[in-house]
Amino acid sequence: MSSSTGWSGSATEILRVDPSVSFADVDTYAKPGFTGSKSDGKAWLGSRAVDLRELQEKLYANGRSGDHRSVLLVLQGMDTSGKGGIVKHVLGQVEPQGVDHTSFAAPTEEERAHPFLWRVEKALPRAGQIGVFDRSHYEDVLIVRVHDMVPREVWETRYDEINAFEKRVVESGTTLIKVALALSKDEQRERLARRLRRPDKYWKFDPSDVAERGYWNDYMAAYDAVFERTSTEYAPWHVVPCDRKWYSRVAVTELLVEALHGFDLDWPAADFDVEEQRRLLRES
Repeated sequence: MSSSTGWSGSATEILRVDPSVSFADVDTYAKPGFTGSKSDGKAWLGSRAVDLRELQEKLYANGRSGDHRSVLLVLQGMDTSGKGGIVKHVLGQVEPQGVDHTSFAAPTEEERAHPFLWRVEKALPRAGQIGVFDRSHYEDVLIVRVHDMVPREVWETRYDEINAFEKRVVESGTTLIKVALALSKDEQRERLARRLRRPDKYWKFDPSDVAERGYWNDYMAAYDAVFERTSTEYAPWHVVPCDRKWYSRVAVTELLVEALHGFDLDWPAADFDVEEQRRLLRES
């Protein structure tokens, strides 16, 4: 990768949601902030993975030593937008024991008996961990809103509940990175068709994904409301175009690296006499 390629500035700022742009109007094939090609992006991802691994290990080590801080990556997007691929190709490059991964499916009977944030609170990352939510509490103002699963007066109050919840989470020491993966309807059709062409991908295909395409515009409006109501100074939303999978993986890696750099972490000091332990080891 040449020295002229890479990020043109802070990914955190470049990708921050622009309230003047509707989610439906995002250029899903764009690569905002990145000046290179696909091959450059793959090289960049490999290079930044080294930084991410070291930063994640420092976070984990400090968590073991009493530091209460953590990171929570929230991934939202339409079906086939690449959430699982980001978990595999980005978080798969770090130490697994330092990652808390939760995939939120339809709530269970027990979960439906509690307030909607109950199961989310239980899944928050522990100290020193990078938590990943593959879908999240935002389903309760996205699919729930689109399909009228609860009365409007119920889901309307959830935006404020989410803001208050996320403020408590941030104040407790967790940095939130909220990512909305922007996918075009045409690209989704192709990705679904690809699954139907490959027997080894049938297991990933859900017929309901085709039916959901009929609600595309409703989902776009629901995402706009999410950005307007819940993109805050302490927990802003970032929009990542994902028609190019390589770009979305590079972008999320960059967001994580920037957040971890902001912790200004160092390796925790030994809580024992190093020289004494060296002597005892030599004599053992």
